[in-house]
Amino acid sequence: MRKIVVLSFVSLDGVMQAPGGPQEDPSGGFTHGGWTVPYFDEALGAAMGVQMGAPFDLLLGRKTYDIFAAYWPKQTEPFARPINEATKYVASRTVSKLEWGLAVLLKGEVAAELRKLKQSNGPDLQVHGSGNLIQTLLKHDLVDELWLKVFPLTLGKGKRLFGEGAIPAAFTLTESKTTPAGVVIASYTRAGEVKTGSF
Repeated sequence: MRKIVVLSFVSLDGVMQAPGGPQEDPSGGFTHGGWTVPYFDEALGAAMGVQMGAPFDLLLGRKTYDIFAAYWPKQTEPFARPINEATKYVASRTVSKLEWGLAVLLKGEVAAELRKLKQSNGPDLQVHGSGNLIQTLLKHDLVDELWLKVFPLTLGKGKRLFGEGAIPAAFTLTESKTTPAGVVIASYTRAGEVKTGSF
């Protein structure tokens, strides 16, 4: 069985929109694109290298697929090779043809297709960006692990990691560290139902 692992850059107030540059996703009037760049240091790069060092395939929404397809084939940095060589599974109702690398369009009801995909043979499925797809994954309890990088700033508005798709769910912290720039790198594994109590 394959795991679905969400890798996300997120602000303290939960925003994940356009971490990499001003023009990445200005939808909704978002004006803070590129907010991760001042904090991206050697320690964060090394952590990303570890997380992307094992074999993986990509699970992407259409918008992130388009952003990646325009960027990664031209890059020579260490992350480029595994991203370009990964099979890309793309959830979209509007695209009929995918041009970048080995890519598979998920047709039909997305949650059902993802459940079948998880049962197939192959490496784990990493989700980068893809805010709308993440809401579907959370809504249908399909996220096995969250690999978050929490940046020390608030953005006020923008697309949130835990938006309208989030359901009550417990997670276990499996690893955490902090970079010199103050980014908290934290990994969580899905861990059953939410437990409550009283003081």
